[in-house]
Amino acid sequence: MNIAGWVQKHGRANPERPAISTGAAVHLNYRQWASTSASLATGLCKLCCPGERVALAMSNHPSYLEALVAIWHAGLVAVPMNAKLHRDEFRYIVENAEASLVIATADIAEAVAFHPRVLVIDTLDWRRVYENEAMAVAPRRADDPAWLFYTSGTTGRPKGAVLTHRNLLMAALSYYADVDAVGPGDAILHAAPLSHGSGIYALPFIAQAANNLIPESHSFDPAEIGGLLQRWPQVSFFAAPTMVMRLVNDRIFAGSDHCNLKTVVYGGGPMHLEDLLRAMELLGPHFAQIYGQGEAPMTITALSKALHAEPTQPRWREIMASVGLPRTDVNVRIFDAEDRELPPGEVGEVVCQGDVVMAGYWRNPEATSATLRGGWLHTGDLGCFDAEGFLTLKDRSKDVIISGGSNIYPREVEEVLLRHPAVLEVSVIGRPHSEWGEEVAACVVLRPGQVASERELDALCLSAIARFKRPRAYVFLDALPKNNYGKVLKTTLRQQYGQPERASTPGG
Repeated sequence: MNIAGWVQKHGRANPERPAISTGAAVHLNYRQWASTSASLATGLCKLCCPGERVALAMSNHPSYLEALVAIWHAGLVAVPMNAKLHRDEFRYIVENAEASLVIATADIAEAVAFHPRVLVIDTLDWRRVYENEAMAVAPRRADDPAWLFYTSGTTGRPKGAVLTHRNLLMAALSYYADVDAVGPGDAILHAAPLSHGSGIYALPFIAQAANNLIPESHSFDPAEIGGLLQRWPQVSFFAAPTMVMRLVNDRIFAGSDHCNLKTVVYGGGPMHLEDLLRAMELLGPHFAQIYGQGEAPMTITALSKALHAEPTQPRWREIMASVGLPRTDVNVRIFDAEDRELPPGEVGEVVCQGDVVMAGYWRNPEATSATLRGGWLHTGDLGCFDAEGFLTLKDRSKDVIISGGSNIYPREVEEVLLRHPAVLEVSVIGRPHSEWGEEVAACVVLRPGQVASERELDALCLSAIARFKRPRAYVFLDALPKNNYGKVLKTTLRQQYGQPERASTPGG
């Protein structure tokens, strides 16, 4: 099976339906998309061998989906990358995946120029790739890799979660079972990055010949989204909770007509109950929540639209504070430290198994064995079930900071800061932020008699990691709190310095 066949099917069955649109205009219908996918795939086969990886260094662009589906059509493996990464981060992923080709939008092309084969969108070379005879969809087995979803663990080094054609098919089917139906005339708005959640959620819409809307700004702009809701009917979109609140707090969006809004799928971070109530007051009960991770993309639990729409039912507020019920095709359990199942009410690690769980980490058998031990995906998240089967998350055992829907891994930032000769120790934590959910704060211990300014540390971070990952505040301490085994107590740091007003200004 090859999921690229969906576009070819609808190119025949629903040829005139809008497939990809930019702003208010249709970019391609399904007949045109099927044609371009088949010819672009032929061009890619001239540049790559079957099964090779093609990296995508692209901001949201109508050609993103064209490239993604053509990669699968050609029997290749897509490696989408966050458009906001630093050059060194792009390099690590491209080299780790051993990508044969990088496809880039013009705004990112320079950051991936280290690769000898970069194909830039909207150039003569890109157009030449289309100038080929159409090819049939390459045969793929269900367990063949389709997408390398790069995520990070406590080491800070990204790991490529291998998502197969079966994984992506089941993610699409799971959407229909637990989130929402998709019908004729529906549209999905891609205001969140296509390299992550929004790209995964394109799949159930493509499978049903729905319209994929790309904002002309190629980004998340509340006023623009308000305008698109007036132009297109039955619009759904994925958004991190912080994005939802940006919409609610935007005067232009709040004052626009929302009658064409169908569903907002939120996830990727905690949604505070009071924020959800404000959003529902403005937009109505058009919300569904998902919980997942790159290793089981957006498909561990769900809080359905139907549950959101029943505020009079008992325990509704408690249910809204949970992440919902296990998805139809996933087994979810709570394990203790010895991988023994815990009863409802007891907190442990969230684990799951099912056809949406990754095949493993790309060329990393040690991490694969650890994460998939016993046949269960160990998420690293702590939570508990209640008596009715709703899952509530308690903490993130890996200390991931979620800012604006993007994961930031403290170890990655810490290792950069430790490059400064004056820095002896550092521990990075998240602290609440009214707009982004969390922001990064660095607790720093300097070497005796040495100094480091915030400007110096900022410059060091900007030279090595993406701007959104750098600390927004520095707390200078004489020592980091540690337990008897020498482990830094991040919980203590969060308690003492996790509020904005507690952050100090660096000296020296």
